[in-house]
Parts: sequence; structure tokens; C-alpha cells
Amino acid sequence: MSQLVCPNCNAANRLPEGKDASAAKCGRCHEKLFTGHPVEVTAAQLDAHRRSTKGAALLLDVWAPWCGPCRSMAPQFAAAAGRLEPEVRLLKLNSEAHPEAAAALGVQGIPALFLIRDGKVVARQAGLMNAGQIESWTRQALASAQAA
Repeated sequence: MSQLVCPNCNAANRLPEGKDASAAKCGRCHEKLFTGHPVEVTAAQLDAHRRSTKGAALLLDVWAPWCGPCRSMAPQFAAAAGRLEPEVRLLKLNSEAHPEAAAALGVQGIPALFLIRDGKVVARQAGLMNAGQIESWTRQALASAQAA
């Protein structure tokens, strides 16, 4: 059984094995748990996702509004969400609005991707990527993390 945080109300939801996760709805607010789009998070919401997500991976894009490569990657990251969900929840953190969260992750350059599994960063990558590269990097990193 896996567990995810609702992108709308931040409630933790259990997902039974064998059920179609892409059709899952929140037990509290009844909104879809997966929309095929990245979820904008605050530092507190990121912490909640890291603490409460079990059995699924999180892919975090750390970005800033003044960053040209970040703005170029945003539609690519959004396209990757449609390809990676529901296996991976895609999150976006504005490093300018939440510098403490970016610093805690050790962000040195943006855009930066962090693959998180069971609360721990299992892979990281900085730099502009297209949707195919994001998907490929994520799947390879997940496979490496599971093999370790």
C-alpha cells in the first residue's frame, strides 16, 4: 500500500495495491490525487510530502521566477508530469520564495531536480532538460535507487 499527500488539502491518503492510482480521489476533499500537472509547494508543504509519501517517488523542481532556464524548463516539467504520474508525484518549489528549503536541499544551481523516495533524496540533477530527458533521468534514477 502506498500513501500520498493530496495536492489540494494536504491530507495524507492511502492507495490500496491493485487500484488505479490515476483515478484516486482524496478521502477528505474528494479531489483527484493526480492531475497530470506539477504541484506548486511551499517549504511546509514540501516537508509534508516528504514525511507522508510512502511507496511512491517525488520529483522536485527547484526554480526561481528570474531564471531563464527555469522558465524554459517549466513546460517540459509539466509535460513530464503526464508521463510519470501516478508512479511519481511532480512538485515545484520556488527557491526565491522559500530559500530555506532550497538551502536545506543543498541547491547550488537552478533549475535543479531532486528525486525523493521515502523522504530521502536518492538522486539530484541541475540544469535545463526537456520532457524526454526528465522522464528518462527519473526512470533511470528510480531503477538505480531500487537496485541499491
